[in-house]
Amino acid sequence: MPDVIVVGAGFAGSVMARLFADDQKRVLVLEKRNHIGGNCYEEKMNGIRYHLYGPHIFHTKSELVKDFVRGYGDWYFYEHRVLGKIDGRLVPIPFNFQSIEILFSKEKAEEIKSRLLAYYEMDSKVSIMDLKNSEDAVLREFGEYVFDRVFLHYTAKQWNTDISNVDTSVINRVPVVIGYDDRYFSDAYQMMPKNGYNQIFENLLQSPLITVQLGVDAKERLQFRNGKIYYQGKEFLGHVIYTGALDALFDYHYGALPYRSLDLKFTYLDMNYYQPSAVVNYPNEEDFTRITEFKYLSREHFQKGTVILKEYPLTYDYQKKMIPYYAILNDQNLALYQKYEQEAKKYPQLILCGRLAEYKYYDMDAVILRALTMYEQIEGM
Repeated sequence: MPDVIVVGAGFAGSVMARLFADDQKRVLVLEKRNHIGGNCYEEKMNGIRYHLYGPHIFHTKSELVKDFVRGYGDWYFYEHRVLGKIDGRLVPIPFNFQSIEILFSKEKAEEIKSRLLAYYEMDSKVSIMDLKNSEDAVLREFGEYVFDRVFLHYTAKQWNTDISNVDTSVINRVPVVIGYDDRYFSDAYQMMPKNGYNQIFENLLQSPLITVQLGVDAKERLQFRNGKIYYQGKEFLGHVIYTGALDALFDYHYGALPYRSLDLKFTYLDMNYYQPSAVVNYPNEEDFTRITEFKYLSREHFQKGTVILKEYPLTYDYQKKMIPYYAILNDQNLALYQKYEQEAKKYPQLILCGRLAEYKYYDMDAVILRALTMYEQIEGM
């Protein structure tokens, strides 16, 4: 009998498993898929490494998280840059002074830049909503332009809803940059794993005290009855770290939690490079939201050919075995999640950790920090 059972082998589960194993606990990891790594899992097409569940770019402000992941593999410095096709031209996203200079006349661009600098400091970032509501008419007009060209139609595609229904935190994830910084992220630590994410997860789970079982639905092994957890019919007294969808754990008793999913179309092309940056966003014209070219991420410049990915948003349907990518955060859905959370609280050993289990949007570094913090809380109980 293990001391700890971890459900899911993505970052939340793998980090937790490693921490418990380092504390000399016997850990059993149950993973429903046939591979570890969660949505960071990678495969190869004609020798080129690509991310099976969409691009994952590692960035963090946390020195703790940076030091932790560096302990499980080699990483190289990588700053992510994104272009967007706006009015037929490719411009940096987030919008910055270069974007303005490309899309506007010289006179208009100088006016917009001078008005921005009158209100905001150089190299700062400003919410598009702040610009839309500015007291300055030039900035209001500029804010409306960026909102319409960059956010409005992209958001409608991504979330399949009117933008008024989208949480403002989603919109504010991509601000306007006051200056020429064209990096997509400004975090202090930005990097990619030299040998891919798969190796990072293999190293995380490489311990004589960790047993990983793939292709296993945890619900076939675990039963939850009257405040007690049973493993294969026997009462289990250790911690169960659950990183999967919480509505699935309780058989969708209150209804399915809404998510957005993705239809991912990968293509191998017999050319060196397809586009001028790792990611190009298509807010307006296309049915897909963006194209990723993975050679920019993996630095496999020596490889012939290239692999691209087009992402088409989908409405999530758990009955069709779709993957839940993005929680749709609104008051109604959070109230539904809280019903499941109350069910989970009936089982004191059950620890919820990660995007699906907590019904939150976490970047990779936030998931790792959450696991590190939660482990310390558990040990302090």
